[in-house]
Amino acid sequence: MIFANLQLAQRLERAEGEACREFAEARSRVDPASGATWIECGGAYAVFDGVDSPVTQSFGLGLFEPLTEPVLDQVEQFFQDRGAPVVHEVSPLAGVAALDLLSARGYRPIELSSVLYQVLAELPLLPVDAGIRVRIPTAKEAVLWAEISARGWAHATPELLEMIRQFGKLAFLRANTVCFLAEVDGIPGAAGGLSLHEGVALFAGAATVPEMRKRGLQGALLAARKRYAIERGYTLGMMVTEAGSQSQRNAERQGFRVAYTRTKWQLK
Repeated sequence: MIFANLQLAQRLERAEGEACREFAEARSRVDPASGATWIECGGAYAVFDGVDSPVTQSFGLGLFEPLTEPVLDQVEQFFQDRGAPVVHEVSPLAGVAALDLLSARGYRPIELSSVLYQVLAELPLLPVDAGIRVRIPTAKEAVLWAEISARGWAHATPELLEMIRQFGKLAFLRANTVCFLAEVDGIPGAAGGLSLHEGVALFAGAATVPEMRKRGLQGALLAARKRYAIERGYTLGMMVTEAGSQSQRNAERQGFRVAYTRTKWQLK
């Protein structure tokens, strides 16, 4: 049995930090003028992917080393030098002292997220309709994958479609991330990703286009990604959702358990 303790939090936060670090590296390769970069400080990753990017934040503060004033000084300077807001994803396993220091430095909480996990061998597989096929798209299909992903994610916020589309193109290029397409009778309808790091498989980015929802595509994506991870020796699955959301409930129905509720802190 795996317990929701500090060691688990370190594995999960590092896996997500790696995925975001690799996103910034992908942007830097595609657009060197973007200034996308990252540093490691106090065991945490601070990632800059652009002033308005949701990837621009730190991961793992206080988990690998005690959070101190000098560490915060360095991380804050990293973001402020680039004109970006100073934002940290902080696990409660970082401890009360870390949260107290953030409060004393003028941070405020701006978001809560649930970090979920499951031993992959215990993850139930939902039945898959015979007409559904899940496959890994080729490099030439990067635009197709990004388009399906963007249409799924931007249904409720069409004004963000182009931004999400560009985000998807970069996600496709990340190292150690595998992208998947789910099709019904040969028509692509859902996209998802799987970021892999030291035994942890981060299930992320799954979205279905509006006209093909409730046809089993999400279950098929989950099953295919799980099988891919297990075949390559990955033992732990991970998801991150908005706390208390429908996405969290769906993840729990699929066998994931909440490891902890994480707080995003922003410097005032």
